[in-house]
Amino acid sequence: MMEKTLVILKPCTLQRGLIGEVISRFEQKGLILAGMKMAWLSDEVLSEHYTHQKDKPFFQRLKDSMNTTPVVICCWKGVDAVSVVRTMIGATNGRNALPGTIRGDYSVSVQENIVHASDSIETATVELKRFFNDDELFSYDPVLLSNLYANDEI
Repeated sequence: MMEKTLVILKPCTLQRGLIGEVISRFEQKGLILAGMKMAWLSDEVLSEHYTHQKDKPFFQRLKDSMNTTPVVICCWKGVDAVSVVRTMIGATNGRNALPGTIRGDYSVSVQENIVHASDSIETATVELKRFFNDDELFSYDPVLLSNLYANDEI
């Protein structure tokens, strides 16, 4: 089943000039870009986005880190997109992420770990509504769609 999921390229990704590298990994995998924009996230949005972390000692550090530069917010689409993206990005702590994953290849930090990605279909639905208006997400079939999936997968 085709799913949509949220990926945020964190400020450390912008600072290190890795935007193209990270986006190309998702494209090369065969995920379909359904929306992308750059934004500077407000404290209010960050507090809402990370509300599940509000009682953790690193909550303020997390929000401060996410507010050092704008971020690039993406919606990726594909069969099982949530789990595909989660597998691609690797463990939260870059020091523990396997080589070949995005965090494993580009991160040595638990905080400055390159990307945020939705962890479930339900979370993706909520997060995509938080960061995108309906008219900012696009639906189209890439010309090479039949080369990405068998006809009974889509």
